[in-house]
Amino acid sequence: MEHARDLTLLPKAHLHLHFTGSMRPSTLLELADKYGVRLPDALTAGEPPKLRATDERGWFRFQRLYDAARSCLREPDDIRRLVREAAEEDVRDGSGWLEIQVDPTSYAPLLGGMIPAVEIILDAVDAASRETGLGMRVLIAANRMKHPLDARTLARLAVRYADRGVVGFGLSNDERRGMARDFDRAFAIAREGGLLAAPHGGELTGPSSVRDCLDDLHAARIGHGVRAAEDPRLLKRLADRQITCEVCPASNVALGVYERPEDVPLRTLFEAGVPMALGADDPLLFGSRLAAQYEIARRHHGFTDAELAELARQSVRGSAAPDDVQAKLLAGIDHWLTG
Repeated sequence: MEHARDLTLLPKAHLHLHFTGSMRPSTLLELADKYGVRLPDALTAGEPPKLRATDERGWFRFQRLYDAARSCLREPDDIRRLVREAAEEDVRDGSGWLEIQVDPTSYAPLLGGMIPAVEIILDAVDAASRETGLGMRVLIAANRMKHPLDARTLARLAVRYADRGVVGFGLSNDERRGMARDFDRAFAIAREGGLLAAPHGGELTGPSSVRDCLDDLHAARIGHGVRAAEDPRLLKRLADRQITCEVCPASNVALGVYERPEDVPLRTLFEAGVPMALGADDPLLFGSRLAAQYEIARRHHGFTDAELAELARQSVRGSAAPDDVQAKLLAGIDHWLTG
């Protein structure tokens, strides 16, 4: 029987982590106490909340919990703490590169406006990267629930800070609301500014939402994308074009996209040749971080250490990390497997 290597020592890139959702539960409780915020019981129970977002009521509850947590981030020091701790957690899990996703409009009212919010976040990322040694960049994401003109404003802002650590532009929230094509101009602005296009798709809705991201937004990566497994022709398209899907197994189960970890079609995607970057999505709400996603692949899908190493390579290749960082991580993966 193969010796199971320590997955926290496997170098990897983390490409799907939301800003507030990266918070440690203990930090949330401390900040809530600091500001006198009464949190919903689901956030104070000491275990991940019971969620199911396959209907709009369930998604609303998920968003309500997320908004309650975000309301505890009120000062620059809170932002710096969250980013530093997210970096520390990623380093502990073997990550050598993190692209953290944020919609700055959600934080701007308490941080002095949109531009101050972005600059505080980017300064925090730069400081955390220096302190922990983790390569770290930002993906600015628009919200499907807001007007496409807001997304264009965000895209222009993201491009403005491309030389300060913004590497990509995303589109998040409920895929059942807001057609991808409504945001095509925002993504054109981002792409023309040199940013990687990484919208969410193929999580709450099926393969059609992945196709929309490819056709209308010219996505280079897909946030989630897991339900592409339902369409063999789409799988081939993703594989042929080497479009990385940021697959988040624990999140998929927590939100009811799949009933059990073994139902998440990791094998289907992997064997079709679709690159994957396993991600934790929102550890605050789903209860597990990056290395745990690789453990799901090992325990519930029978991935060997060689296959887990290939998953890690795919995460690195799908990242916006510079060539020298990618080369270092890829060499570390080889050493994990053979050393």
